[in-house]
Amino acid sequence: MKVREFQIEDTPQLVHLMDQLGYPTSLEKLEIRLSNIQSQANYHTLVAELNNKIVGMVGLCHNLFYEYDNSYVRIVAFIVDINHRRKGIGERLMCEAEKWAINQGATYIMLNSGNREERKAAHKFYLNMRYKDMSTGFSKLLDKQSAKKRP
Repeated sequence: MKVREFQIEDTPQLVHLMDQLGYPTSLEKLEIRLSNIQSQANYHTLVAELNNKIVGMVGLCHNLFYEYDNSYVRIVAFIVDINHRRKGIGERLMCEAEKWAINQGATYIMLNSGNREERKAAHKFYLNMRYKDMSTGFSKLLDKQSAKKRP
């Protein structure tokens, strides 16, 4: 198994991983999305490859803090194929993500993970990787109509 940088030709193999992550999409939509992501210098995507098949991926974004004088990397997507879990693939991906973050000069790496029942095993994995459960995340779907009604 090797971890390497994502190449745009890997996109077809990521469709099923996005579905397992809980975000089903079509190949056409994912191609556009990943092409846009690849065009952003602060984004970086790594894949885990086993026997010429993509079995995991981690998507990263390097950002600046408002509250501190340094930067952080946010893990914005992380998935290991359900048939390849508990084999060290996730740990390798996370270690490579952390190396990339360090090379970017980041002082922290962080992620959000849903509070759904099916995410409990992922939460345990993150804690085992020495990540701390530190915050509660919030999100809101934005639409132009409701934004116009606000003062």
